[in-house]
This record gives sequence, C-alpha cells and structure tokens, in this order.
Amino acid sequence: MAGQEPGTSIRIKSYKHNGQLHRIWDDTTILKATSTMVIGANDKTIVTESDGRSWTTREPAVCFFYTKHWFNIIGMLRQDGIHYYCNISSPFVFEEQAVKYIDYDLDIKVFPDMTYTLLDEDEYALHKEQMRYPEVLDRILHNNVDYLQYWIRQRKGPFSHEAIDQWYERFLTYRS
Repeated sequence: MAGQEPGTSIRIKSYKHNGQLHRIWDDTTILKATSTMVIGANDKTIVTESDGRSWTTREPAVCFFYTKHWFNIIGMLRQDGIHYYCNISSPFVFEEQAVKYIDYDLDIKVFPDMTYTLLDEDEYALHKEQMRYPEVLDRILHNNVDYLQYWIRQRKGPFSHEAIDQWYERFLTYRS
C-alpha cells in the first residue's frame, strides 16, 4: 500500500453501519501492506470506546485486514496458545493514517484447539433492524461467516499458528 512501509505506526478505527465511531486502537505497527491487505501487530495498546472509556490490551496481537473479504482477524498470543477474534466487518479502507472498517457485530471466537463459537447474533439482529441493513448486505455478511468458518477449519492464512508466530517475530524486530 503506497506510503505505508513496514514499521510504520497506524491507528485502527471501527465504525457502526450508521457512521458512528465504535472503537479506536491507538498504536499498531504495520508488518505488511499491499493494495488488498494490511497485516499489523500491537501489544499493550490503548483502546478507546465510543463513550470515551479506554483500556489497554493485555497481550500481543497480530491483525489481518482485507479489501476483498468482509471480515478481519486478530490473533492474540496468550500463555495457553493463540486465540483468534474475528470480526464480521466491511472491507477496510486506509485514510488519515488509519485502517477503517464498519463492524457488523457478528464475531467468531477461535480457541487454541481451533474450536470456535459464533458470537453476538442477538446484537446483530437488533442492529440489522435498527439500522435497516439491506437484504443484500445481510446475505454478504452471512456468506462471509461461512467463508471464515471454512478458513478456520482448513487452518488457512492467519489460522496457521506458525504464521502468527512468524508475524509476531517480525513485529519484535520493530520494537527493539
């Protein structure tokens, strides 16, 4: 991605379908950026919620954002193994030194043994009604839930623990 060299610090900003800012991750290091994806990592970064509250992440994380998929993936390195948190979201855009996307509530939590759980279906249903998601968007999002589950089962891309370890090692080279 033009102008975004590895080692550059960016923010991550998530929004809701109605345009309201949802959450900001303050400091993420770019590990790789192309026209179709950004891989970044952070550790103990400040996260600010839409209501102004903030908290600090507890562990290192490697994040994967795509322009051609309606999800993003966060691999969190914890004592008991790699946990993944996957957001069903719009493809990202990059502007104002930030990766930006719309968060569509549905999430998949993946455990180190690669079992997984679909989360927040009630929240999705509520926001779908409140914000009047078009039927075509609903189909796109559910198709991407299925596609993401396929990636998990196949251990494709970020769901290879070795890939997360390699990206984390690269992240450490920028921290020294």
